[in-house]
Amino acid sequence: MLLASVGLMLLGQSTASAQTAKENLAKFDYRAYHFGFLLSGNSSSFNFQLRPDYTFADSLLSVENNALSGFNLALLASLNVNETVRIRFIPGLSFQDRGLLYRFRNPDGTSTPINVRTESVYLDFPLIVKLRTQRIGNFAPYALVGAKLSRDMQSQADVNQSLQDGFILKLAKGNSSLDFGAGADFFLPFFKFSIEMKTEFGMRNVLIQDDSPFSAAFDGLRTRSFIISFTFEG
Repeated sequence: MLLASVGLMLLGQSTASAQTAKENLAKFDYRAYHFGFLLSGNSSSFNFQLRPDYTFADSLLSVENNALSGFNLALLASLNVNETVRIRFIPGLSFQDRGLLYRFRNPDGTSTPINVRTESVYLDFPLIVKLRTQRIGNFAPYALVGAKLSRDMQSQADVNQSLQDGFILKLAKGNSSLDFGAGADFFLPFFKFSIEMKTEFGMRNVLIQDDSPFSAAFDGLRTRSFIISFTFEG
């Protein structure tokens, strides 16, 4: 709520003063390229598909998402194609935690909830197209669409289940996603500041099916994340 309030306040101030305010960084858009960095927070979960023939007849009663929070750090390189189109390359690290809440039946008929948490540190390579309007004073809204390849540097794909104290949910090292979002540029006296919100939809099935209690019910797992970013460009 606080982040949304700050964004709405900046939007209102920029729109109200668009006709009278001094235009900051007047030559910023005439440069062919520029650089910056992003600081982001994320909320991540799974989009899962159950096996068509799985009836929960075993001790597993149900499974549901438990979204968890993380953060992103990234560098930014932006190329101006024309007045409205920018191509952005944003390599960085994404720390994403996800949870699945399982409920297993006990012999006495009661159920036991078990929260299985997966921790990923992705090395991301996104290529994003930014579609921006012309400046309105020191403000300009934009839309984002793109794709990303990722490598999980903390993957447990090669872990031997028999050597663990308990079963783990194993995920593949590689991933890919489609990204969609929107944001707004605020031209300040010495740099450009942006707030953007983006949703990532994983395209690859990252589940490693080993018929463990935590993977047996699934036909596939795909990642998804909601991200809010603060961008600083000079």
